[in-house]
Amino acid sequence: MGPEQDPGPGPALLQLLHLLWLLPHSGAAPPAAAGWRAGLQSHTFQHTVYCQDWSPGVGLSETYDEDQLFSFDFSQNIRVPRLPEFADWAQQTRDNPAISFDEGLCQSLVQEVGPHLEGQIPVSRGFPVVEVFTLQPLEFGKPNTLVCFVSNLFPPSLTVAWQHHLAPVEGAGPTFVSALDGLTFQAFSYLNVTPAPSDIFSCIVTHEIDGYTAIAYWVPHNALPSHLLENVLCGVAFGLGLLGILVGLVLIIRFRKPCSGD
Repeated sequence: MGPEQDPGPGPALLQLLHLLWLLPHSGAAPPAAAGWRAGLQSHTFQHTVYCQDWSPGVGLSETYDEDQLFSFDFSQNIRVPRLPEFADWAQQTRDNPAISFDEGLCQSLVQEVGPHLEGQIPVSRGFPVVEVFTLQPLEFGKPNTLVCFVSNLFPPSLTVAWQHHLAPVEGAGPTFVSALDGLTFQAFSYLNVTPAPSDIFSCIVTHEIDGYTAIAYWVPHNALPSHLLENVLCGVAFGLGLLGILVGLVLIIRFRKPCSGD
């Protein structure tokens, strides 16, 4: 009998895909045996390894229906989960040899084949499009997270910087880059904040390959906290009500007063 072979990442990956498939079906009753195919939905798990002459030189993105699950830190040879819920799955290392092989092959193609194709094929560029929004509904004085979303990104080489009232902000989380269908990329950067009415935040994205810079600003949409706004509206309504009562009393007294003759 030959030596026992490593089962590889297949079983763990199948378990993860099974878990992800169950997420949108939680709480739903199983379909009838005769029509089980009618309840099936199409989902896509995408594992993309890319390399380039710019920074980062190599990257890995794993997405489920274009929502990123993991990136990969090649300096430490570990997966990085985008969400805490997938931290346990990020500990799987059985496919690290395959990832290392893909990394070496990709870089070899860039170094050996790339120079021969330079000037022979069109060079694709995407000008980043940036928008900023809150992760949770806006409430002044309560912790929240600003999300800087970058789309139309190609190649995936960028730097993201945050500013508050034009002053640099430290402490932003890592920038997550994920691959989409059609060889395009998107990126997310997160900044934990406690919003105030006077806040002005900006997310500055620089495309390193050509120096193109895109800036998106975030300012609160409401000038007052929700509870204060409710109190102000109630006060205004109460004041208008009193004013209406006073005007009504004046009119009643005026019309009930007897008219004097000439």
